Amino acid sequence: MGRWDPWRGCHRCSEGCKFCYIHKGDAKRGIDTNTIVRNDNFYRLTAKKKNGEYKAGSGLIYLCFSSDFLLEDADQWRSECWDIIRERSDCTFLFLTKRIERFMQCIPENWGNGYDNVVVCCTVENQENADRKLSVFQRLPIKYKQITAQPLIERIDLEKYLDGIEAVVVGGESDKNARALDYDWVLDIREQCIRQNVSFQFRQCGTHFIKDGKQYTLQVKDLCS
Repeated sequence: MGRWDPWRGCHRCSEGCKFCYIHKGDAKRGIDTNTIVRNDNFYRLTAKKKNGEYKAGSGLIYLCFSSDFLLEDADQWRSECWDIIRERSDCTFLFLTKRIERFMQCIPENWGNGYDNVVVCCTVENQENADRKLSVFQRLPIKYKQITAQPLIERIDLEKYLDGIEAVVVGGESDKNARALDYDWVLDIREQCIRQNVSFQFRQCGTHFIKDGKQYTLQVKDLCS
């Protein structure tokens, strides 16, 4: 398992971005997250040893986890990323996006019905964005689809969008001012996934977590406990 961030920086674009950990971390370091720059390690996955083998190993690669792979500001670099993804057919690339409506204008000409080594995960956080984004997502030519409801900020009905979805990941929001996650919402999505035979993962509780009518405030170290 590895990670490849070809560029850094992002822009808030939905309710789920309100307490984004990337923006918070950058603010502490005096970095403007809204300034998008290509990273120095852009070609890391195609760098080779003297014997011709790749320096970076194969396996699952989390792609662009400090930004968004479909970010408008990165249009100038994405075609090279697709070249690298095709070259590294021994790797499986997974990326999350809050900009799924841009997908068709961001794919390469030979995309067809999708690459065998690319998993696309659409991110939603409330019913409004679930309806808007997943209605687009379900029509897109992608071989491997996942949904992330993280941070989940209200009860969501996903069931009508689960056809063709491999997995759904749910999690709470991490911030002292975070919106609370109700465990009943988590269980509700889990039941939807069970009915549709879709894999389900509960990733983390969130800072403010409601269970059995009681609200808990958790430290970061306890979010996954």
